[in-house]
Amino acid sequence: MNTIGAIVLAAGRSRRFGGDKRRHRLADGRAMLATTLGNCQLAFAAVRLVLAPGDDTLVEDVRLALRDTDDVVFASRAREGMGHSLAAAAVDLSWRFAFVVLADMPYILPSTYAQLIATAATLPDDGILIPCHHGERGHPVGFGRDYFAGLREMSGDQGARDILRQAAAHITRVAVDDPGVLQDIDRPV
Repeated sequence: MNTIGAIVLAAGRSRRFGGDKRRHRLADGRAMLATTLGNCQLAFAAVRLVLAPGDDTLVEDVRLALRDTDDVVFASRAREGMGHSLAAAAVDLSWRFAFVVLADMPYILPSTYAQLIATAATLPDDGILIPCHHGERGHPVGFGRDYFAGLREMSGDQGARDILRQAAAHITRVAVDDPGVLQDIDRPV
């Protein structure tokens, strides 16, 4: 399958935030997770939302609208770190390219996602794509299907840093005019 999709990591514990930031209301009144998911859905053909066990009601609570091409994965070991969420997300992933989107980054513009998708479409299966704003590395990071097996092996809280180090020669950096690629929300705003 040639799908370029988004994995939205939303299984974190929000320790620094002081509560469940996925439900936090932004200035427009939408929940943070609903905003991030909605922006992804405007650009990506498919979205895989990663939640933790016990998050069964979250989809209804924050009024997430899931499409037929979207799915929800429950990462059984999510509480042990982001790597476990990534591993759960990569199981049975049939896409050609996957962008790892952090749920606490709701300000990334749909047009930025579209720019990244257009670039990813030109990359080989061993490509990695990283957006940069004013030279600073941001998110989401995109991985070609050759890295999905490695993502399935992730654990702990390091994310995919080891894959990025080992595959440095395959990384494409894309300049974007969107400060949202650098702006995560770790504390209430």
